[in-house]
Amino acid sequence: MMKRFSMISLFLFMIPLAGFSQPKQVTEKMWNPQPDEVYLQEISEKIKTESPVVSVAVSNETCVALLEGKIYRVDSEKLIQENNAPAEVIKLVTENGVIWALSAKGLYTLQNNQWKQVDNREFVDLCMHLGKLHAATSEEIFRLVDGKFETTKPADGYYGSDVTMVMEDGSQLLADPIELGPITGIESYSGTLYVLRPGKLVQFDGKTVNEDFIDWGKLPSNNTTDMLSFGNRVYVGTDRGLAELRGAALKTIKGSDGLPVENTTCLEKGFDNDLWIGTTRGAVRMVNGEFHYFGEGMWLPSMKVNDIAIGKNVVYVATDTGIGIIRYEPFTLLKKAAFFERELDEWGHKRLGFIHLLYQKNGEWVREVSDNDGGHTAPYLAAMCYKYAVTGDPAARAEAVEAFKAMIWLNKITGKDGFIARSIWSTTGDKDERGRHGSGGLPAKWYPSPDGKWYWKGDTSSDEVTSHFYAVSLFLDLVAEGKEKDVAREHLRRMASYIIDCGWTMHDMDGLPTRWARWNPEYLLRPYGYMDHGLNGLEALAYMETAIAATGEQKFKDGYQQLIKWGYPANTLRQKNTFPPENIAPWDDDLAFMSYYTLLRYATDPVLRSVYLRSLERSWEVKRIERMPWYNIAYGALTGNECDLEQSMKFFREWTLDCHDNNYFNSHRDDLFIEKGYTAYDGWVKILSPRDGFTDGTSRRINELDGHSNGRRIKEPTGYLRDYWMARYCGFITAPETKDAELTSVPKRPGMQLGAAPYTGPERPELY
Repeated sequence: MMKRFSMISLFLFMIPLAGFSQPKQVTEKMWNPQPDEVYLQEISEKIKTESPVVSVAVSNETCVALLEGKIYRVDSEKLIQENNAPAEVIKLVTENGVIWALSAKGLYTLQNNQWKQVDNREFVDLCMHLGKLHAATSEEIFRLVDGKFETTKPADGYYGSDVTMVMEDGSQLLADPIELGPITGIESYSGTLYVLRPGKLVQFDGKTVNEDFIDWGKLPSNNTTDMLSFGNRVYVGTDRGLAELRGAALKTIKGSDGLPVENTTCLEKGFDNDLWIGTTRGAVRMVNGEFHYFGEGMWLPSMKVNDIAIGKNVVYVATDTGIGIIRYEPFTLLKKAAFFERELDEWGHKRLGFIHLLYQKNGEWVREVSDNDGGHTAPYLAAMCYKYAVTGDPAARAEAVEAFKAMIWLNKITGKDGFIARSIWSTTGDKDERGRHGSGGLPAKWYPSPDGKWYWKGDTSSDEVTSHFYAVSLFLDLVAEGKEKDVAREHLRRMASYIIDCGWTMHDMDGLPTRWARWNPEYLLRPYGYMDHGLNGLEALAYMETAIAATGEQKFKDGYQQLIKWGYPANTLRQKNTFPPENIAPWDDDLAFMSYYTLLRYATDPVLRSVYLRSLERSWEVKRIERMPWYNIAYGALTGNECDLEQSMKFFREWTLDCHDNNYFNSHRDDLFIEKGYTAYDGWVKILSPRDGFTDGTSRRINELDGHSNGRRIKEPTGYLRDYWMARYCGFITAPETKDAELTSVPKRPGMQLGAAPYTGPERPELY
């Protein structure tokens, strides 16, 4: 049965290749290098409170907040009560650069750090109109003249807009007096005052209360919340979308237009011709035709937004459990890379050359000795290889060598040539416990070292092996010198040889194949492993091509030919699984692109390259919806084709600085649709920005809309470092033109410890 299947696979592999001409190597690029320009990076801070923050206002660098009728000043990450502030405050407002407090006992202003009462009326809103401050009670509007408020109500009362009441001389006969209220908000637009009533927008020109000025459209709901004049528009918030008035036309911006949440609570003009929208489920920034969503977890203490205040490149968002502060700081992508390198040191992600995730244990940050230490370290090793190739920085080379030695140790510690450990645990120096579970929930396999200092984890998977071939081959090509070259070649040779000797598997210490390190047809071409036949076949082909390039040995050439006879190249054509969506493992895509990038660097046969490139084309078409740099740059580097590079630049810039695995919530949103130009082949319902959810350490993202980790994990930011320096190495991104060090680097902070305590166990043994 196996022989029959193999012959069929070979036949299917050969047919599509008939008549194919020799493909050209990548000599022309359909993408243009992107400049690393200065942009504003979002930085999150949060101040948590036990009671709702009802309102916030800011002037210059002073921000005040309202809780339980009392005013507090925002000081760093604390709230300090203002002792001389008015009581029974209802709302805080900034107008004309001055902070005002609207109280049940009157109107107050903050001047020279002192609160001063200006009027004893209970106002509901303020605005600047024709150069003067106007204040509205629930029924009347006043203007500030010479330090006092005077009414704008005509002596003979208001006129209405109903033409049937207008007499020939222009006067009006009214059976009932016209009322201006009930007023909830006022704004100045095109020289006219606009008044928001519950469910109604009216004009007031000083005499006439015009209820009939909208020629087209209507408010989407009678439940109106706020109003804002914004250049040539007036915005009105409702619970069913954002109304936008231009001239006499009123349209509604809804979820189908990209508005993340339709149920709005407040509006505020931003610092860069942007509009901020508070909602019952987060804050939204509307800028340059885009909507940026900021939800609970990463950005806000809780969902419901009560008020928003805007300072210089900073936004304060008042919620029911505190204030979310979003700062915008000038950055370049190079500076972000430097920031993340500093984070790795200050948070304690490094240990013995390995890179680790952190998690909370008894209130302390602890390094996880993972199920895949090599897989966690490989992106960092790759990043430092690319960085050294680009910059020649000896510090980058030193980091690469340190990570390389850790990878080599994973083989040395097993005592079996070519068999690599998943992870290494110190009996005296690690605070993490040895994991009880292994592959697929099976019991973990831990083995002691002869000297008693270490335990190492077996049951090695294809994930680990692929990471080694990818990262160590890059080290060999870009960094290794002298003896390092021999050690790197030998590491690759041993792994490839062991795989062949074990019948295209990896045998554990018991002489049996591990659960997942299987590339043999007996596994891949039977139901037990058939779902992996495309991916694992791609991996095996990459291993052999790498070993051939590194050593030139006939054993690996014969092994490569064996894989071809089994039909493995043809199996790669549909290696990317897309159904059923709930069973798709996102890390498989990471493994696939590591394998593509390794295989196509070395493969020279034009016929086989054409097959691998077709496989890559299909896989990238599925993955491009995610807009992730890793997939786009790998695809563009291997093909020279257009690769959504602009979207990758956007992703790089939106990549958040906070590496905590925060909660995030998107399933409630009203904009859950796929944007034009993309097809959701594997179950996506929304193209998410990095600011919308969690981007993990190797830039793999699951298309889940919600996450509930509560910030208890901190992922290593190696995915960004790998992707950025790969983009620099491949020419996708140019170096910043600015020479300002503050825009391209971050200062070192010796001794700074933010996360896990320094490792204090035994040192790694000498390896070569």
